[in-house]
Amino acid sequence: MRTDDKLPRTEGRPSDLARPRMTRTRRWLLGSTVAVYVATVVGVLTTSWLVQLDWQVMLFRPYKQWPAFHTFLDYFVVMGQRGPTAVAVAAWLGWCCHKQRTMRPLIVLGTSLLLLNMTVGAVKLGLGRLGPHYATTVGSNEMWGNGDIFPSGHTANAVVTWGVLAYLATTPRARRVASVIAAAFAFGVGMTTVYLGTHWVSDVVLGWAAGVLVLLALPWLEPAMGRAEVLLQVLYRALRERRLPVSLPVSRPVAGSGLATPRAARDGELPARETVGVGGRAGGAAGHVPEGRPHHPLRPHPIRPERAAVAPGGSRRPPHADRLSHADRLPRATSPLGAPAGRGRTATGG
Repeated sequence: MRTDDKLPRTEGRPSDLARPRMTRTRRWLLGSTVAVYVATVVGVLTTSWLVQLDWQVMLFRPYKQWPAFHTFLDYFVVMGQRGPTAVAVAAWLGWCCHKQRTMRPLIVLGTSLLLLNMTVGAVKLGLGRLGPHYATTVGSNEMWGNGDIFPSGHTANAVVTWGVLAYLATTPRARRVASVIAAAFAFGVGMTTVYLGTHWVSDVVLGWAAGVLVLLALPWLEPAMGRAEVLLQVLYRALRERRLPVSLPVSRPVAGSGLATPRAARDGELPARETVGVGGRAGGAAGHVPEGRPHHPLRPHPIRPERAAVAPGGSRRPPHADRLSHADRLPRATSPLGAPAGRGRTATGG
């Protein structure tokens, strides 16, 4: 195997060493988004006409003007909630990773969500704006009140989560279609939060801008994501090699070896006996005999008396002592040379 076969393939993705090229369209989009972001923050901090628009829409109470859409929009706003949308998109990108044999889609999704939480979360906690339902003074910007709704997290999450699908599209046509779908979801989620009265209009505008900035920053993070993919693949291969079980060859016990010999019987235990068939297999006379070879019928084995168990005191009891007759118990006389005496003769008779 060659060394380059072990390295992950990088066709169809930006090179880890190449820096993203800033096109004219991308430069214009980045500049305009930054301008909207800064103008929105300054407009809210200075209590400009944008704050007056927030109060007018809030006092209009859209959820009371069109109550028929309330039930549907309560479910639709979940399309911007971070948990359900991240799980749905991660499932789809996980299937893409399995099909393309690469971890890049999931790495891009994780990087974008991490960058979104860091940037949007920091601004939320730093400005501390209160929501419409917790407003205290009419016409106030409600800043520095320990709130966390500026910018809108639902809106920014909808832009990033669904925009990642357009970012990962491989063809221009698929990228355009995915961009339109992501923009529709992001616009709908933002307007739904205004309808339900959970966010100001300025919160939604800043959420759109924050999400677009995260997507525009992803090309600069491509080298880092490429290195992270290589590192994850190396760690995965190392863990897989460690968890791979080592298969040992299973050998059958050979006759005459230590594995085939039965264990010795313990004190007070009768030794286990096992009949062996003609073919050499245990289990009785039904052993397998190769065809075409002569064999003889089985002969009964003589039954030998078992040895008596050893008494606790160490003495042994003679086998079958209760079955011996009285004549057998008498000692027999022996000849002077040690030979047994004949039948019907006494020890002294000639």
